[in-house]
Amino acid sequence: MNTVWMTVAAYLLGSISFAVISSKLFGIADPRTYGSKNPGATNVLRSGNKAAAVVTLIGDCVKGWLAVWLAVRFQEQLQIGDGTIALVAIAVFLGHLWPVFFRFVGGKGVATALGVLLGLNPWLGLATLVTWLAVAFAFRYSSLAALVAALFAPFYYGLLFGFEPQLAAVFIMCVLLIFRHRKNISNLIAGKESRIGSKSKDAAKAKK
Repeated sequence: MNTVWMTVAAYLLGSISFAVISSKLFGIADPRTYGSKNPGATNVLRSGNKAAAVVTLIGDCVKGWLAVWLAVRFQEQLQIGDGTIALVAIAVFLGHLWPVFFRFVGGKGVATALGVLLGLNPWLGLATLVTWLAVAFAFRYSSLAALVAALFAPFYYGLLFGFEPQLAAVFIMCVLLIFRHRKNISNLIAGKESRIGSKSKDAAKAKK
């Protein structure tokens, strides 16, 4: 029973879209109406409002971290196994991708995935974050950085902890993240992908 309610709770937590919430708080256009139309920190940044983008980034990351951290923290008290922690990790990520509160239209999951990895183990999250930062700094493509980090995350987990149930969760999460970036992959190949920091021309025209 604990596994069921914890998985559902994690999904509901993941369904909170901080991109939409922060945009309303800062009085800017709904991120689903401009740029990539993705409710995530990178697209919110295209509005030109850095504060809203930071709030989105932190919020999406924290919800992923919180769901997993709570499962790990109370694992013994609730008598749950590693399999339940893996399910919680996947559930909070799925909530971000397909949020029940926003008609199942969610983000691509980069910040939430980072939070999940930090919740599983800080070193795992930091290694993946450093990979993202290195690629982003070198090429200034958020999507490319996310794709490379996603490819390395399962490798880092296996290297640090071996084959555990959580490794399957990390692998599934990274496959979904790559799937959600399929349009970005096409844009990267075609040379049409927007770089980090570029503003969307239609952001100012979108209805607030």
